[in-house]
Amino acid sequence: MIVSFVELRDIFCRRLLLSILTFQDHFAEQKILPITLKYIDPTYMIRAIPSNASDNVYCTLLAQSAVHGAMAGYTGYTSGLVNGRQTYIPFYRITERQNHVVITDRMWARLLSSTNQPSFLGAEGVNEEKKEEEASNNFLDGHC
Repeated sequence: MIVSFVELRDIFCRRLLLSILTFQDHFAEQKILPITLKYIDPTYMIRAIPSNASDNVYCTLLAQSAVHGAMAGYTGYTSGLVNGRQTYIPFYRITERQNHVVITDRMWARLLSSTNQPSFLGAEGVNEEKKEEEASNNFLDGHC
C-alpha cells in the first residue's frame, strides 16, 4: 500500500492528516482478519488556543504509545504519562471514580486563563459555589 502525504492545512493552519478509512479499506480488501475500527479525531474536538511545540511533542508521544499498545494486542486502555513515564492505563481505572473539579479553586482559574476560555459563571454563580463548598467543609468545625 502506497500512501502519499499531502500538505493540506485547516483554517487554523494545522496540517490535515490522512483519513484512517484509507487504511481500513486496504485491510478490509485483504479479508485476512475482520476489522472493527472506531476512531474519533481528538485534534478537532476542542481547541481554545493554537498548539505550541510542547503540545505537538506530547500528542506525538501519546499517539505513538497508543499505536504500540494496539500493535501489541492490548485493548481497553488509553496511553498517558504517569510520573513522567509512558504508560498504558486500563479504562476501568480511569472510570472507577469521578474527579470533581472545584470551579472556585485557583487551579481552575489558571486553566481558564491559560486556555483563554470564559468562565461561563457570573459573580453570583461563583459566590453560590463558594457558599456550598464552605457549608460542606463546616461539618468539621468544633469536632476536631
